[in-house]
Amino acid sequence: MATICITGGSGLIGTVLSKYLASKGHKLIILSRNDKKNTDSLITFAKWDPQAGTIDKTAIENSDYIIHLAGAGVADKRWSKSRKAEILNSRIQSSELLVKTLNETSNKVKAIISTSAIGWYGPDKNQVFKEEDDAYTDFLGETCKSWEESIEPVKNLNKRLVKLRVGIVLSNEGGALKEFKKPIRFGLATILGSGKQIISWIHIDDLCRMYEYAIENEKMQGVYNAVAPNPVSNQELTTSLAKKMKGNLFITIPVPSIALKIILGEMSTEVLKSTNVSSSKIQNTGFQFVYPTIDAAINELIS
Repeated sequence: MATICITGGSGLIGTVLSKYLASKGHKLIILSRNDKKNTDSLITFAKWDPQAGTIDKTAIENSDYIIHLAGAGVADKRWSKSRKAEILNSRIQSSELLVKTLNETSNKVKAIISTSAIGWYGPDKNQVFKEEDDAYTDFLGETCKSWEESIEPVKNLNKRLVKLRVGIVLSNEGGALKEFKKPIRFGLATILGSGKQIISWIHIDDLCRMYEYAIENEKMQGVYNAVAPNPVSNQELTTSLAKKMKGNLFITIPVPSIALKIILGEMSTEVLKSTNVSSSKIQNTGFQFVYPTIDAAINELIS
């Protein structure tokens, strides 16, 4: 089994992914800014601080692969000027530190599986986005572009580079699903804005399998959309979730766009944006989704 170094291992994806890869027998080295004790024979922790430019180089020296997830949570806080700078800088600084360390340290790293997001794309305007489409010119589009560019130099070090543009992750551990579930517990299915905006989503288990697949498939390189093959509207996702949780014991409540703009500020543009993203490229490599439809995903998550 491989030794895999993971950055951002304490986030939603990193927490679940670490457990998944360990269950497959892989040894994991989690880069963390905080001192953490090793609680699993297959999972160890190493110290790094991208802002200060420091890293335990042995973590890189001992790794066969790197999964790069690090970056401040986009939806964790309102987008103030300082928060937007933190979101951008946390991604660029961590990538630059990895590139620098790989360049300066003797290592056996075969590939870097780096994370990006479908925030790369703008409003779909009835089109389906593919990997070759240009980055949108808003905050998230430009952030994703800088994020992807910052890790690109590893290719000059003869490292295979895969970049996964991750959609809305559905997981019981947190993220978007947790927020959708909150009002439904009280029998309220809240439809955001028109409810017609398309959500390109992925079940956390399929995403974990995709990271592992990108490690094992040596032919994979470049950008791939990490989204399920059947995107749905906000209304479809919300009502499917409500039916699974409450049967018919719920009422639909529309939340006007203006209310979301007041509550969320600039971040509301992402909540209201329709982004229909294609999964064809990853499927053409042979990757198969366990949860290709929203009903399959919700049935598993709310089982």
